[in-house]
Formats: sequence, structure tokens, C-alpha cells
Amino acid sequence: MQKLTYNVIGLMSGTSLDGLDIAFCKFKMLSNQNWKWKIIACETKKYPEHIKTALSKATNLSGLDLHKLDVDLGMWMGEAVKEFITQNSLKVDFIASHGHTIFHNPKNQLTLQIGNPNFIHAITDYPVISDFRSLDIAKGGQGAPLVPIGDALLFNEYEFCINLGGIANISYENDDGIRIAYDICACNILLNKLANLKNLEYDDKGNLAKSGSIIASLLEKWNDFSFLKLDYPKSLGIEQIEPEILSKIDKKIFKIEDMMATAIDHIATQISVTLSSAKNDGKVLFTGGGALNDFLIEKIQSKLGGKYELVVGNEKTLNYKEALIFAFLGVLNVRNEWNTLSSVTGAHSNSISGQKLGDI
Repeated sequence: MQKLTYNVIGLMSGTSLDGLDIAFCKFKMLSNQNWKWKIIACETKKYPEHIKTALSKATNLSGLDLHKLDVDLGMWMGEAVKEFITQNSLKVDFIASHGHTIFHNPKNQLTLQIGNPNFIHAITDYPVISDFRSLDIAKGGQGAPLVPIGDALLFNEYEFCINLGGIANISYENDDGIRIAYDICACNILLNKLANLKNLEYDDKGNLAKSGSIIASLLEKWNDFSFLKLDYPKSLGIEQIEPEILSKIDKKIFKIEDMMATAIDHIATQISVTLSSAKNDGKVLFTGGGALNDFLIEKIQSKLGGKYELVVGNEKTLNYKEALIFAFLGVLNVRNEWNTLSSVTGAHSNSISGQKLGDI
């Protein structure tokens, strides 16, 4: 007989380089696919400067240097999780780690997440489940988004779930009751890159962007990004964002505040277009660091004209939803249940994704 209660640590390292999100979560099955959950303890561990710098340049590293970074990051993650477990006196069933994405190019059957799970397993002495994307890629899917199964089973009171992370993505059920999800556009990758030009990690509440003016020529270029015209299933990677979005940043020509204002308008436009093309109304849950950007949320609301109920998640949900859901993907894996949906990724079949280290 399968367990009904699971105590799991979920790990998420986002493309915006904010740090490693660690969430200790309790899941309890109440009935068939009816789950109760709670984030018991959570923390974001900032990367050591040398690892953050290496991650920011990782796409250009040699094979040997990338392998070394994979090991270094895995060792650091293992120590970070071990400290988290000790500080919170936790009893853990297993760890589910997404890793840090370096490449994601499903068109060429490529996806790579680093943060070597063998070292996480060896250092913490707990079982680890990792590599949640590769099997779906092998089945012809996008390997993304992976969060929608969690949206469907843990957040079903919302018609839409939008994560404003490094990349904004959406998840919802269409009129046929089929779960649909895909990446929308660059979000914090773009916003934080601009904030970095002011020697800031991020634009607090969007105040700097609010003081700027929209640059029409730049907005037109960003809105013409070919990815935005594609139908789902689709997923977006840094290798597409860099040449099409980030390369258009030029502080010699434009004021930084004006580029920030333009970025906010670009993101809000893409989100409003996406919502409007999906359904005419509904309750929308916003999570991810971008949900703390008050100006962005205001701009989205303005473009939607009040037809949707916008909800910003509470602090734990807002900051740790992805870590929570990867913990849940681990639970589904252990239960030998689908955790990756072909309706979302475009694969030829659903998958039980994730590789296990240790006995669970």
C-alpha cells in the first residue's frame, strides 16, 4: 500500500540567478488526486559570487569547465540543503532537485540542468530525484513547462496560473478540459538585467520603471520577437532571449529607466494578449519574483481592463511555488504516476520523469 503523506525538499534554481530556492513541503493525499499541501520551511540561499559569475557565463564555457561548474554547484547545493535540514531539524523522505538550466533547445533535443545530484545525495545522505526534463525531450516534447501538473492538482481553484520568473509562463485548462501551458516571454531575465545596470539586483516594486517613459522603437523590436507569434506547445530559453531581447539593451542610446518602462509594457502586453486569447475572464494566480513588481501587476491589470480577478500569491507561495511543485513532481514519480503532461509539452505520451539516487 502506498504512503499517503510525504515530507519532501524541493530545490529550484531559476534563470534570473536570484539564488537557490529550498522548500520543505508536506503533501497528504485526501482522496484520488485530491491533495493537501503546506510549505513548512523555506529559504533562498544566495549563490557565492564565483558560482553566480560562472553561471552567468555558463553557455560559453568549455566542456571541462562546465563539468567542473556542475560539480561545484552540486557540492554547494548539497551543503546548503544539509545546513537547511539541520537548522530546521527536519525529517525528510527525499529531495527533488530541478537543477540550474544552462541550455534548453528542444528543437535539437537538447536540455541541460546542472547541480550534480550525486553530490547532493552524497553530502546530505538523502535520496535525490533530478533530471525532470530529459525524458520528455526524448519523447519529442518541449521538456517544458513542467509545473502545470502541480497547477492542476494543487492550485485548481484558479482558472490561470502565471509564474513571473526569469521567463513568464502560463498554465490553464482549455474549454475541452485539457491542461495547456507554455512560456510567454522573458520576464525577470530582462527586468533584472536592466536593474543590474543601476547596480541593483532588481527594481523594487517597479518604481524605477514607473519613472521612465516607453521607447516606441525598442518596444516594437521586442514585440516583434518571432517566438511570440508561435502557437503552443512552445518553450523559451536564454539562447533565444539573448540575441532577440537582451542584445537590444543599449544604455548609450537609451535611459535605463526608459528601457525599464518599455520592458514592463512589453511583458504586460504579452501577458494580456495571452490571457485574452485563452478565455474572456477568470481568476489568475501570479507567483514568482515578478509578482512583487507592483508596477508590472498594475500595467497588466490596466491592459486587461478589469475583466480578470488578479491574485498575487502569499509570500511563501509567491516565492517558492516552483520549488513546491518540483517536490510534488518527485512525489508523483515515487508513486509511479504521470508527472509530465504531453498535452502541455507536445511529447507523444505522458511521462514519469526524474532519475532517482538512493532508496525511497
